[in-house]
Amino acid sequence: MLKKDNIWLGTVLGLVFPGIAYFIVEILKKNVRILEKDDLLYIGCVAINLFLVRYFFRKNSENTARGIVASTFICAFVFFMYKVRQ
Repeated sequence: MLKKDNIWLGTVLGLVFPGIAYFIVEILKKNVRILEKDDLLYIGCVAINLFLVRYFFRKNSENTARGIVASTFICAFVFFMYKVRQ
């Protein structure tokens, strides 16, 4: 059974929430002309994890928060590689 304070749970949460935000940004980008500049929107997708980290540190679930921080670095690295390749 999955414990509530688990690094793997934090990693999954840290990848799922920015992933959902990424798909919302992609949908909005196609429909709203002003949002064609997508750099700030993608950074906002990763910044969602800051709120998750703060929430889990306040709940004293440090392992889950550490997993979220690890996945934030993964997302930031993917964003960096995306910008370098463009």
